[in-house]
Amino acid sequence: MFENNHSNDPENMAAYIQALPQDLAKAWQLGLQLELPEMPKIKRIIICGMGGSAIGGDFLASYLTDFTPIPVFSHRGYGLPAWANGPETLVICSSHSGNTEETLDAFQAAQRQNCSLLGISTGGKLERLAKDANRPHWSFQHSGQPRTAIAWSFGLLLALVERLGLIGNQQAAVEKAIRELENQQKMLEPASPTSQNPAKRLAGQLLGRNVVIFAAGNFEVIARRWKTQINELAKAWASFEALPEMNHNTLAGLVFPDSLFEKTSAIFLRSASDHPRNQLRIDLSMQFFLQAGIGIDAVTARGDDKLSQMWSLLQFGDYVSYYLALAYGIDPTPVEALNFLKDQLAQN
Repeated sequence: MFENNHSNDPENMAAYIQALPQDLAKAWQLGLQLELPEMPKIKRIIICGMGGSAIGGDFLASYLTDFTPIPVFSHRGYGLPAWANGPETLVICSSHSGNTEETLDAFQAAQRQNCSLLGISTGGKLERLAKDANRPHWSFQHSGQPRTAIAWSFGLLLALVERLGLIGNQQAAVEKAIRELENQQKMLEPASPTSQNPAKRLAGQLLGRNVVIFAAGNFEVIARRWKTQINELAKAWASFEALPEMNHNTLAGLVFPDSLFEKTSAIFLRSASDHPRNQLRIDLSMQFFLQAGIGIDAVTARGDDKLSQMWSLLQFGDYVSYYLALAYGIDPTPVEALNFLKDQLAQN
């Protein structure tokens, strides 16, 4: 079921997932070296992006909540909020291709609102806009799909906030996260047999099911990543929710339509760093789902610090999504529906 060969993975999505630790190391080092002009004292950051380019901003915002005193927001959409104005607001526009229309619109809004600005892309219109406006732009090389560039979109941003003095030295944390990814990869990679590969086994359990991913606090962003990877790789329906919020509504909905419950799977992402009350909430919530007849599973983060735990859960989800695509017999790389929509928008 999970055999990976050229016929079912012709563009080698597996190689991009395998490259996560190496990409994180490269992105981190590049972010420490790229030219960064002097900026005014930054009091707030808005990271603008969509899809695979946005997840790096989500990841950074969640990671920084415990470390930096300034607010960091992830903005998905056109324009900017009205409060985003003046040079003390740093707007970072991240677009893998450099041609994402919502992100380009946000860049132009940031210019009008006199914000500090930084563009990040592999090139495209965003790089040209930045150069024409004499605004800094960080370019990186990556040939895969935007969703495979998560290590770049996060690593560059983490290096940036360290260089701006908004967080302490992250070298040791990055190195620990990379080691954790490399160690876990030995268990999750395609060469690891199903009997010893928990990602393959979980993917097999999700075949033919509606998938909902739950996580608490700062790990909500990883639940979102699982959801989008299942959508884009496996071409399967999935959703995500956060605790403790879901305890205030979702559990009440475990009554109807009960005919769907046997085709639903709930996955809970867990970490030793979860708030103790959220750890209890996950335990109790899993019991509610089980009693409703919904299949449950839990994946526990590896590592002893926040960055390692976030990356280990993200990597696990990427492998699960990949193996689910193979189980469905679908090529994990193309996203024809998304490309068709972009074409339709371009014609209107």
